[in-house]
Amino acid sequence: MLLATVGLMMGLLLGFVSGVRIPPHLAPYTAVALLAAADSLLGGLRSSLSGTFDDTIFVSGLLSNALLAALLAFVGDRMGINLYLAAVVAFGVRIFQNLAIIRRMLLLRV
Repeated sequence: MLLATVGLMMGLLLGFVSGVRIPPHLAPYTAVALLAAADSLLGGLRSSLSGTFDDTIFVSGLLSNALLAALLAFVGDRMGINLYLAAVVAFGVRIFQNLAIIRRMLLLRV
C-alpha cells in the first residue's frame, strides 16, 4: 500500500512539474484513461479494505475498463458523437460509490 501511494505521488509530481501538454484531439482519450485508472484504484482500495483484494482481478479490471473506455471514445470520435461521455458518467458514478463505501468502512474502524 505504501509503495503504491509513493508511486502515485511521484507520478502526479512528475506530471505537474514536467509541463507536458495533451493535444486537444487526445483530451477525451486522456480523460477516460484517467477516470478508468481512478475507478480501478478506488475499487482496489475498497477490496483491500474488505480483505478481498486479488491482483488478477485488479489488473484485468484496469485493462478492460481502459480498453472499453478507449474503444467508446474512438468509435464516438469516428461517428462524430461524444460517446466518451458515457464512460465518463459511468466511471464518475462508480468513483463516488466506491469513495462512499471506503468512507463508511474507515469510519466504522474508528
